Amino acid sequence: MNLISEDTDPSEGRAVARPATAVPAPNRVTFNRLELNRILNLYGRMVADGEWRDYAIDFMKDRAVFSVFRRASEVPLYRIEKDPRLARKQGMYSVISATGLILRRGHELERVLLVIDRKLAVV
Repeated sequence: MNLISEDTDPSEGRAVARPATAVPAPNRVTFNRLELNRILNLYGRMVADGEWRDYAIDFMKDRAVFSVFRRASEVPLYRIEKDPRLARKQGMYSVISATGLILRRGHELERVLLVIDRKLAVV
């Protein structure tokens, strides 16, 4: 005798019987879509100029880091960091040079990226 009606999907019964083994991912700091779009627009322009060639994105528990490289085998030229713990203090966004010097820190990503974003100059 068939206990499953014709209207139900046979895989539904098996999915219910299986215990949930999926562990939720730990909370991590990430860049949202607008932030990542702004960073990648800058990255694309600098690649077109021939200055940057590679990047890496790290999402950690306490901060998110976008690293920019001239070559993949070198240390990053710049690190764009988002650290929410500093949101009420100095600002959660910062641009850090290869030597570890904080070039600019602030509350708005647009303003922080101005330190490495060269505008077109009229000649």
